[in-house]
Order: sequence, then structure tokens, then C-alpha cells
Amino acid sequence: MAPSPGIPDAMDRPHFIGIGGAGMSGIAKILAQRGARVAGSDAKESATVRALRDAGATVHLGHAAAHLAEDATSVVVSSAIRDDNPELAAARERGIPVVHRSDALAALMDGLRPIAVAGTHGKTTTTSMLAVSLGSLGLSPSYAIGGDLDAPGSNAEHGSGEIFVAEADESDRSFHKYAPEVAIVLNVELDHHANYASMDEIYESFETFAARIRPGGTLVISADHPGARELTARLTGRLDIDIVTYGEAEDADVRVLKINQRGLTSEVTVVLANGKVLTFTVSVPGRHYALNAVAALAAGTALGLPPHNLASALGTYTGVKRRLQLQGEAAGVQVIDSYAHHPTEMTADLEAIRGAATGSRVLVVFQPHLFSRTQELGKEMGEALTLADASVVLDIYPAREDPVPGVTSALIIDAARAKGARVTAESDMSAIPEVVAGMAEPGDLVLTMGAGDVTELGPQILARLQNR
Repeated sequence: MAPSPGIPDAMDRPHFIGIGGAGMSGIAKILAQRGARVAGSDAKESATVRALRDAGATVHLGHAAAHLAEDATSVVVSSAIRDDNPELAAARERGIPVVHRSDALAALMDGLRPIAVAGTHGKTTTTSMLAVSLGSLGLSPSYAIGGDLDAPGSNAEHGSGEIFVAEADESDRSFHKYAPEVAIVLNVELDHHANYASMDEIYESFETFAARIRPGGTLVISADHPGARELTARLTGRLDIDIVTYGEAEDADVRVLKINQRGLTSEVTVVLANGKVLTFTVSVPGRHYALNAVAALAAGTALGLPPHNLASALGTYTGVKRRLQLQGEAAGVQVIDSYAHHPTEMTADLEAIRGAATGSRVLVVFQPHLFSRTQELGKEMGEALTLADASVVLDIYPAREDPVPGVTSALIIDAARAKGARVTAESDMSAIPEVVAGMAEPGDLVLTMGAGDVTELGPQILARLQNR
């Protein structure tokens, strides 16, 4: 019989600061679906905020102490909330428990069978693949994802089944809070430079995460990625868990024999640990996404699901917002949105589009994300842009960070030009639709790329192309 998890302690009347954020909104939605009286605040109106209101939440715009209800039982924050936030200060003055987002998510998993998906990139896609495929098998999973599947507010769901699929964020070490039955590690790289000073710190953090897997549980980890292989070597023989490797490497437990790209889909053939061969379709392009699907297959199999059923179900996944999402077509030009902001992700998405766009030019509008990431990886970002026929690079999107002297988009632009890339700098976002309309020709593919508000440019570019 499927469990019926209730509302965690002190979460019956929670107040979320920054409730519209990808991680926060999902937890708020699940609590509302479980019957909690959810409230919160966000900086501005958004489709996510409207979806939360539709789910029964009270959402205030702006941040003010007065927004915190007298009967609030807890205040939920993420690592992005600063100490001087007036609602956080009011909660502390009034002695209201302050709960980190990761603790709230961990509490929601109690009594269920969690799958936690970690890695520097690919988490949202892999978590989404699992949520969609398990749902199509009638298992009604709960899930919390860092992006929307098909509509605002679709990043989370309280399901009636026993499986809970969650994106596990390593950026602030919050993934140490979870105790999954199955954990996935897609890759291990140095990122999140504000929180990690070295690869050793990254490895130690992932080792702590792996040690949280329930005894008798399973770690599914890449056999191809150098950082993941090093982590596997560090863990072997140390934990009371099974380690299942996947990938194209010859020693992978779940080995990928071939990936055939067919336009915007891929056909993947794998051989399982028991020697059985499976071929299935992934309805998104590129090797990167095909390997995410194999990780999802291995994780579901570790939970005891029949692999052939799960392989078929993975074909029902058609993408998540901002992960190579087609925005539309105008004047013979397709506009696609990509969340890629780390050089590895940028390269993977550009290679996937290159494979799908035989004979077409690929034009990129790139917005760097975070000063710290640009400082550390600006050269590699510039080198990734050499895969485009031409690029326009915007100013850095700061998100939660303050500017760093000397760190600008010029680091990326100079590195790209040094490798022979055709790159234009543009500080004015409102000028982009006109710039792109002047560059694009029928048959071209335009990629808006980055983790910031560059995503808003797609519809504007399409409108300008329509009217040229």
C-alpha cells in the first residue's frame, strides 16, 4: 500500500522568502498539495507566482516584515536569501523557526523511497526524465525539479506513489541533508567557485553525499566522466551500498553501445549488467541527454523496475523548459532556448544542435551567469562559443553576487576571438532582437543561452523576425 506522507513538523503554515525560485516554489507547491497553508514573498510577479496562487498559496510581492503572518509556524529560506532580508530578520526577532530549503525538502521525503540526482550539470534533465517516465508507468511519483516540465509550476508534484525524485543541489552542500535509497552522480567538476576552493573539496562533498545513501541502497555514477571515476575509486569498498556505473566506457556496468542522432531525437542502445541489450528512443537531441536517460534507466532498475518498461517510458520525455526548448520559428529561423551556463553544458548543447542542424548556421546569444563563474571559467566559455557560427555576448547576469573588479564579459569575448570565433559584445538587452534580425538568414538556428533572464529574449527575437 502506498504511503500517505503528511506535513512535516512546523510546516503547516510556512512562509517562503523568495517563493518564486525554482527550488523554493516546488517545495511550496508540494506542501500546499499536502494541505499546508502556504504563504511567501517574491521580488516580482511571474508565471510561477501565479501558478502558486492557483495552488492555494498566498504570495506577496516585495520583501517586508509585514508580509510575515502572525501565525506563521516556520520561515523557509534558500542560500540566496541574505541575512538583512526584513522577513528573515522579523522571523528571528519573533522566534519563528528558520528552515533551509534543503531541510524542508528532506522532510518531505520522509517515509518514501527517494532518488536524489546530483552532478555539476544534467540534474534537472535527469530528474525530469525520471519523473515523466515513472509517471507514464502509473507509479505517481512525487518530484521536485529545478525547472518546469511543460508549464509554470510543473516543477513539482505530490504523488500518491512511494517514490520521490529530487534534484540534489551540490552548489551549497545542501545535498548532504538527503538520505536517498538511490543516488545518481552524473559528473563531478569544479564549479560553484564561491563555495568550493578546490577539486578536493568537491570530492569530499560528494563523498559525504554518497555516505548518506541508505544502507543497501545504490549509487548510480558515470563511468565516462574523469571526476566521477575518481569519486568511484575513492568510494569503492567503503560504503554499505551497491555502485552501478553507466556510460560508454568498456568497464561500465550499464554500457552504452551506440547513440544514433536522428534530427531532434536520439536512439540509444545499451547492454545491461545481466547482458541483455535494450534499444530505446530519447526525444531530445544530443549525446549529453542520451547519457542522462541511461542514468535514469539505471536508477529505476536499481529500485526494482523492469528495465524494458522503463526504457519505453523514457521515450515519453520530451524535454524541460530551457533545455534546448524550441521557442518558435519566424522568417525561416528557429529560436531555441538553452539554460547552459557552464562550459561543459555549453559545449554539449552546441554539439547537440550542430548534430541536429545539418547545413544550418548556429547563432548564439549568450549571457554569462555569475561573476565568480566567469572569473574562473570565462576562457572556457569563450572556447565553447567557437562551436557557433557567430555569437552575441551580453553583460554578466549577477544573480546573488556583487560585481568583482576586472571581471566582465570581455574575458569570454577575448578568449573566443583568440580562437577565431566571430563574437559581438552587446550590453543593451533591448537591442538584441534587432541585432539578431540583422544577422539571421532563413535556415539559421538561434540559441538564447544562459541561466539568467536571457530566456526572455526568445519571443522578442521571434516577433522582430516576423516583422522584418
